[in-house]
Amino acid sequence: MDIKGTCIASTIDEHGPVYVYQTKKNLILSFDGKIYQSCIKLNNINGLSLAYTQAMMAALFFIPNLKTAMIMGLGAGSIAKSLYHAFSALTIHTVEYRKAVADMAIKYFEVPVSERLFIHIDDAANYMKKTQIKTDVIFSDLYSSEGMESDQVQSSYLRDCKNALTFDGVLVLNICHTKVGQREAFDQLLEKEFAGQIFSFIIEGGNKIVFVFNNKMPVLSEDELLAKAHTLQKLINVPMTRYAGLLFN
Repeated sequence: MDIKGTCIASTIDEHGPVYVYQTKKNLILSFDGKIYQSCIKLNNINGLSLAYTQAMMAALFFIPNLKTAMIMGLGAGSIAKSLYHAFSALTIHTVEYRKAVADMAIKYFEVPVSERLFIHIDDAANYMKKTQIKTDVIFSDLYSSEGMESDQVQSSYLRDCKNALTFDGVLVLNICHTKVGQREAFDQLLEKEFAGQIFSFIIEGGNKIVFVFNNKMPVLSEDELLAKAHTLQKLINVPMTRYAGLLFN
């Protein structure tokens, strides 16, 4: 089904087209004119409108002192912008494979050009192999018009991400399996590589949000978690109490 809206910009690179659509309420980034790659609300341009991006913020429950964040897959920059505006001292490194996507994100989706927000044009797996940066959290959201990128469910990429984390760091992945048997294979991979260091939940729509801890998952009481949820909810305008509740189901 085609996206309902007006195409206000388009470009093409060696990987295919990039479109920006506008509706009465939203700006949408798409690679094929059918599937939302990213979406922001016009009345909340720095917010997170898609459920999976909101759910990924649950990683922040477990980070005692957030100083640095990495985002694998910039898209329209919704996660980067939300963090940038919520945490004034945070340094953010984003990795985007396609310069055309990064250019659209800056021009149409108001991704800031700032000394606190870096955009690296690179393949995510390649970037993670060579980076010397240590980060408190990595958000991995690697998708093309054909679905989830295979790098996101490879042992080498996951290990490289984990190695780039600080002591209390968390890797969070948005997983949406598009191939038969992929979910079971990935679950086995995670258990083999990170037994005792993983937690996940499935959100409405079927996306699985996976958290990989550099050390064991911190033990938080329900009261501690809810207190953090209320604080984060005010900062990023996301219903964090909903995701706190998933940790006790």
